Amino acid sequence: MPHDDHQYPAPGFIAILWWLAILGAVGLIGGNIAGSIIVPGHDFMADTVSDLAAGRYEIIQDISLYGFAVSLFALALAAAYIHDGSGRWSILVFSLALLAALVIIIGARNEYGDNDSDGVVIHIYLVYALGALFAVAFGISALEGNRVAPWFGTLSLFSLIIWAVGAPVFFIMPTAYDGVWERGLGVITIIWTIAFALGLRRYSRVRRADTR
Repeated sequence: MPHDDHQYPAPGFIAILWWLAILGAVGLIGGNIAGSIIVPGHDFMADTVSDLAAGRYEIIQDISLYGFAVSLFALALAAAYIHDGSGRWSILVFSLALLAALVIIIGARNEYGDNDSDGVVIHIYLVYALGALFAVAFGISALEGNRVAPWFGTLSLFSLIIWAVGAPVFFIMPTAYDGVWERGLGVITIIWTIAFALGLRRYSRVRRADTR
C-alpha cells in the first residue's frame, strides 16, 4: 500500500527544484512579452507563440521555451523524489518528464506545421501530445495534489476543466484571435507550474518540521 514516509535527507534538493520551476515559468512569460515587443509587426492577438519561435528573433522565444522545459523537468524530479508509491503518481512523473522533452523538441525544431513541405511535419502532433499530457498532469494532480498542498488538488481540477474546454477550441479558433487564445492556455500551464512549485515548497517545509 502506498505510504508517505520519506525522510528527505537532502532538503536543499527540493528547494533547488521548486526555484527552477518558478524561474522557468516566469521566464516563459518574460520571453513571450519581450518577443512580442521586439519582433517587428507581431500581432499579439493573431500571431501564435510558434510565430515568435520562428524567424530572425526566434532565439528569444526558444530560450524561454527551454527554460519552461527546465521547469517541467524540475517538477518531474521533485515529484519522483516525494513519490508515495502509487501508480497515479508514477504517471504524473512520466507525464512531466515527457512534457519537458516535448517542449524542448518544439523549441529546437524550426517547423510549425504552417504549410511546411520540407521533411516530416510533426509540429501538430507534438501539440496534440502536449495538450493530452497536460490534461493527464492536471487530472492526476486533481486527484493526488492535496498531498502536496491542501489547495493544489482544487487548483488542478479547475485547470483541468478550463483546459478540457479551452484546448479543443483553439483548433477551431479564427486566426484573428488564436494567438491570444493560445497565450491564455499557456497562462494556465504557468499558473499550475508555479502553484505546484509553491506546493512543493510547503510540503518540504512541513515534512522537515515533522522530522525534527
